[in-house]
Amino acid sequence: MTSAELLLDGFGRVRENVHAALAGLTPEELAVQLDPEANSIAWLVWHLTRVQDDHIADVAGIEQVWTADGWAKRFELPFDDSATGYGDTAAEVAALRGVSAELLLGYFDAVHSQTADYVAELVDADLPRIVDTRWDPPVTLGVRLISVIDDDIQHSGQAAFIRGILLRKRTTI
Repeated sequence: MTSAELLLDGFGRVRENVHAALAGLTPEELAVQLDPEANSIAWLVWHLTRVQDDHIADVAGIEQVWTADGWAKRFELPFDDSATGYGDTAAEVAALRGVSAELLLGYFDAVHSQTADYVAELVDADLPRIVDTRWDPPVTLGVRLISVIDDDIQHSGQAAFIRGILLRKRTTI
């Protein structure tokens, strides 16, 4: 197995998790915040997708899917196009009310496709390239890609947890 194949497997697992977390949920369910400061499923998926889009576009030297393919306009969020959700307030999390699973999956799948196309072309010699000097030690491409996978897995797991609670509530109503 090559490094590219391993990374593709990791990003593929994120895709499976995201699709499973969103399956069959209504926009109202996607927007539920379990407490006033909690993230919703819609926000978690939007955020993990925005971070992946931002980070992959940066290391690949290409435009983000969010702006290049018009997703920012489709979502109609009250954020700057550069927003990724990092540090959002509860009110900003709540701004994702009314977003459908289809819209979230459309954007996620477009980002996943761009990610897979980029990662599939990588060779082992690409991974030590420094991509971010703001950290000590500087961040390599390999570390950045694993960081994105890790962040995405955590957030998709959080979305799956919330989904489980919502589905349990459905059966008790």
